[in-house]
Amino acid sequence: MEQLTGFDASFLYSETPTLHMHTMKVAVLDLSNLTGGYSFERVREALEQRLHLLPPFRRRLIEIPGGFSHPVWIEDPDFDLDRHLRRVRVAEPGGPRELAAEVSKVASTPLDRGRPLWEITVVEGLAGGNLGVVAKIHHAVADGAAAVWLLMNAMTTRPEPPPSPAQPWSPEPVPTRRRLLRLALVAAVRNLLLFPFAIYRGIRGQLAVRKRRRAGLAQPSLAFKTPITNFNTALTPNRIFAMASVRLSAMKEVGKFLDCSVNDVFLEICAGAIRRYLGERGELPPLPLVACIPVGTDQSTVPRLWGNRVASIYTALFLEIEDPIRRLLATRDVTEASKKDLLARGLKLQETWSQFAPPRPFSWVSNLISRFHLANHMRPPINLVTSNVRGPSEPLEVLGARLVSLHSVGPILEGIGLNITAWSYLDTVHFGLLACPENVPDLWALAGHIPEAMDELLRTVRSERASCGPRPPELPEIGAAPDPPNPQ
Repeated sequence: MEQLTGFDASFLYSETPTLHMHTMKVAVLDLSNLTGGYSFERVREALEQRLHLLPPFRRRLIEIPGGFSHPVWIEDPDFDLDRHLRRVRVAEPGGPRELAAEVSKVASTPLDRGRPLWEITVVEGLAGGNLGVVAKIHHAVADGAAAVWLLMNAMTTRPEPPPSPAQPWSPEPVPTRRRLLRLALVAAVRNLLLFPFAIYRGIRGQLAVRKRRRAGLAQPSLAFKTPITNFNTALTPNRIFAMASVRLSAMKEVGKFLDCSVNDVFLEICAGAIRRYLGERGELPPLPLVACIPVGTDQSTVPRLWGNRVASIYTALFLEIEDPIRRLLATRDVTEASKKDLLARGLKLQETWSQFAPPRPFSWVSNLISRFHLANHMRPPINLVTSNVRGPSEPLEVLGARLVSLHSVGPILEGIGLNITAWSYLDTVHFGLLACPENVPDLWALAGHIPEAMDELLRTVRSERASCGPRPPELPEIGAAPDPPNPQ
């Protein structure tokens, strides 16, 4: 039995009938070289053989009576793999849009908290004889970094059977009410002792940011200084998923020329695509959009298979700037300042304070906002969530079927109804987009602008390089700044 951290549990408390806190992983497998042919039973068998390498997949939640403390994980004594596997057949012709339609259906349904918080849908009938695998995992289970390691354990880089478990899996009995209340009491005492330390860290972090602000180095506050777009409204239970892809080598080429990170280029691609999308609708806002970026706080090199170790920073997407290079550099400067503010406050300050979040009031507020559509009557703190995860750099396969593509997307929030997530795989960066179809029925139009935005940026950079040499002379040198770990 293991109690959730306050940060992991916060993803449970945020969930409402319209706000689903699961993440989606969409893999396409090439079956052409699969020895022995495909069958759903073979997929099930392969997953069953790897369950010991996916420890969160057999853990389920147990709530503390009265909601006096955060829930606990136990090894589910009623675990049944068949409850977590589904199969569907995609509509013809089985292309990306037909696959995305199935993903949209999966994304629209919350996970059953009476079981381990994941499910896999096998999508048969894709074009070219390919197979789709859609994994839905609750955010309380794993963040992007942990999900990468889970994926690596679920698949393999070479055709060999998975290693045997070190010891047989052992389910746990459901803890008694007395034991759970005793655990809640111990947790309350521990939090009481830690509370002064959390206050000290918070004050120290705030003073550090004020010092930076007085020196003119801090990022200006962006929260609630947002325009309102068609995706900044109250959510519905329904979801629409779309996807696009660009070359990682092209993003690196831009980053090398402009002395910026791949994540900076990712943000500019998002900005360029949204600018085109809103411009076509005649809704280009006069203010920059504000984007939330999760960044990893786990500085350990040991692979982590569950839990969340992230903090949030905020940046501005300057849609009002026409030139993509200037747009990128403006966003980069805000992002760098936001990173430094986060370092000044403390990478794990958000995780620390989440430990003290009271479960019942947290859930009550979330449901109140959802039930009365309050997001339609207030300015959103941010406009969208963006996430860029460095995925596998080696070819992966399962059962001898090669992984062709891998898309991912995280949840959307009340008033923040657009999520754009990018996962790299080999030399491709795969974008996943999620929204509500009632608010953004033409999400595929936005997805279609992603490769266009990449092409525009690359053409502009190559033109600038050809006319100005290796570096445009008017661009200032960019000093190296201490960064948090790679965005997750």
